[in-house]
Amino acid sequence: MIDGVATDSSSTPSSSDKPRRARRTRMTGAERRQQLLEIGRTLFAAKGFEGTSVEEIAAKAGVSKPVVYEHFGGKEGLYAVVVDREMRRLLDMVTSSLTAGHPRELCEQAAFALLDYIEEYTDGFRILVRDSPIPQSTGSFASLISDIATQVEDILGREFKSRGFDPKLAPLYAQALVGMVALTGQWWLEVRRPKKAEVAAHLVNLAWHGLDGLEAKPHLIGRRKS
Repeated sequence: MIDGVATDSSSTPSSSDKPRRARRTRMTGAERRQQLLEIGRTLFAAKGFEGTSVEEIAAKAGVSKPVVYEHFGGKEGLYAVVVDREMRRLLDMVTSSLTAGHPRELCEQAAFALLDYIEEYTDGFRILVRDSPIPQSTGSFASLISDIATQVEDILGREFKSRGFDPKLAPLYAQALVGMVALTGQWWLEVRRPKKAEVAAHLVNLAWHGLDGLEAKPHLIGRRKS
């Protein structure tokens, strides 16, 4: 008893009863690199290359600036990897979608692939449509569009030949068609209306019929309707 107050030794917290701090799990090098890529991707999409700093990337990741430099050599290196990944993803989505035999349905599939990418990977598309400020970057949106157009060149060439048109013009039409879809995609990125399937139908309507033969209510001929 101390000063008339009884004490109970059992109520006194021992060192073993004190709450322990949760041990922080250390990331592997690969995990840290992926984390930085995801943070960089989000910031570049929201603020652009110039508006994003290494300090902000490091702070979001909970690391020091040297860690970012260690993995990517700086902001430029991180940006280049992010752009390269997004370009490959979009190109893969477009090329893997071209499975139909009918040329009109191929146009539908290409339109859907780009619109799917915009819908599912919005941050990536925002990054791609900005002009890269890095000369050593792996590419630009313009070069990506050119790559996609090359994928449909042969398809158009065969169709031109079968209809008696000059197949040498296929590259020109491929660039025009893919460019039309890409620019419309940039617009749709912000407005998101009409619905994706309707946008695809109107794009193919213009591409397939031309202004002279536009259908009043364009329809999709493929199995996909949304």
